[in-house]
Amino acid sequence: MRAGLIGRKLGMSRIFTSDGKSVAVTVLKVGPCPVVRVKTVGQDGYDAVQLAFEEAKPSRVSKPVKGVYAKANIAPHRMLKEFRVDDVDQYQAGEFLTLERLEAGAQVDVTGRSIGKGFAGGMKRWGFHGGRGSHGAHLTHRSPGSIGQCQTPGRVFKNKRMAGHMGDVQVTVMGLTVQSVDRERNMLVLKGSVPGSKGTVVYIRDAMKPAKK
Repeated sequence: MRAGLIGRKLGMSRIFTSDGKSVAVTVLKVGPCPVVRVKTVGQDGYDAVQLAFEEAKPSRVSKPVKGVYAKANIAPHRMLKEFRVDDVDQYQAGEFLTLERLEAGAQVDVTGRSIGKGFAGGMKRWGFHGGRGSHGAHLTHRSPGSIGQCQTPGRVFKNKRMAGHMGDVQVTVMGLTVQSVDRERNMLVLKGSVPGSKGTVVYIRDAMKPAKK
């Protein structure tokens, strides 16, 4: 397992293959990501690499965080993300990780924050069937139905699927295929959709469960 990359979602588009098929793709602006710190088992108890993304004004960064960047001789950045790795010897504080690590045809997992939908009912949030449309149904067309029992145990279980806040949670889409890589402009084009709206920060890693072709 090697360190991932940090990027931003620019939006979705489509490309056409040589046989005329339309393929939906997502365009990401990725890196370059400087290595801020390398953690080891001997010193920290586990192997990991801390990466930064997008330079920030020094006035927008707290003093303790400024010290972390100063120790690695790196300008302050907006984001700091830690990735677990198997071999920390191939990373050094101060180096930059770019799209040189990826190539077309590779498979990656992308983690991002999904679009918030606000307060939603059971049908929209969980895909419930809803109540009957006729035959005596009254104000129960979109209700979730029974949520508990009469006497045993006489309570509503935790994590019961009910109406509530929908979206705005961390989501990982696994096994996305890299369609193309533009290393000059730090652009990554992935086949399919990626969590979040335009401008969402995403984390890209090698696929944990690559599809067998």
